Amino acid sequence: MDLKLGGRSVLVTGGSKGIGLAIARGFASEGCRLTLVARSGGQLEQAAAVIRAAHRVEVQTFALDLSDAASRDRFVAGCGEIDILVNNAGSIPAGTIEDVDDATWRAAWDLKVYGYIAISRAFFTRMKARGRGVIVNVIGTTGERLDAGYIAGSSANASLMALTRALGSTSVDVGVRVVGVNPGPVASDRLESLVKRRARARFGDESRWREIFKNMPFGRPATPEEIAATVVFLGSDLCSYTSGAIFTVDGGLAARGATP
Repeated sequence: MDLKLGGRSVLVTGGSKGIGLAIARGFASEGCRLTLVARSGGQLEQAAAVIRAAHRVEVQTFALDLSDAASRDRFVAGCGEIDILVNNAGSIPAGTIEDVDDATWRAAWDLKVYGYIAISRAFFTRMKARGRGVIVNVIGTTGERLDAGYIAGSSANASLMALTRALGSTSVDVGVRVVGVNPGPVASDRLESLVKRRARARFGDESRWREIFKNMPFGRPATPEEIAATVVFLGSDLCSYTSGAIFTVDGGLAARGATP
């Protein structure tokens, strides 16, 4: 399907690996020009080289820490016009309210929560002035399916869901759409590490980690490409009447009510 995105400019934060890289590749396959941001310059350049070779599109990269306000402001000031902003950077550690200390909590929120807010604020103002644009926030299902064992992440995701709905409810008045995607478990090295920890706790043997997936829809986590497909579609004009909405992509796990 031609999503009619050719030539549009897309900014993806956390675009060097995982979901972010899959999103970048998805937009590149539609002929979009890309700006990728992540902390690791080496991984960014590798990702950009692969995308350029596969899709023959323009890709520029910026290696910076979006939790650092000064670096973030310099990047925004030097960045060109963006048609579609995808907020994706940020990983929050698991733990109960007693496990996650103040410094860890603040550092995680500086990147994901305040990073999303700051980048959205900056580019929303530009989009508003142009009368068009899309912001897609990649959030997470723990914002709707609250988890006391992932309390910093659940609280962060719930906040970003509120941001998306609140901003997206009125942004259409100035020609800007704001939407969110809540991925469930997604195949990654990080997920494998978390599941191995759960297997040790449940079975006393981390080598049995694949058994944790048997209670999941389809018996597996999502692929990054499955999440990316939703993001790219939401960024297109085929979703031109969609704003202030959040789409859950978890195979029905949240509705099922089961714990994987």
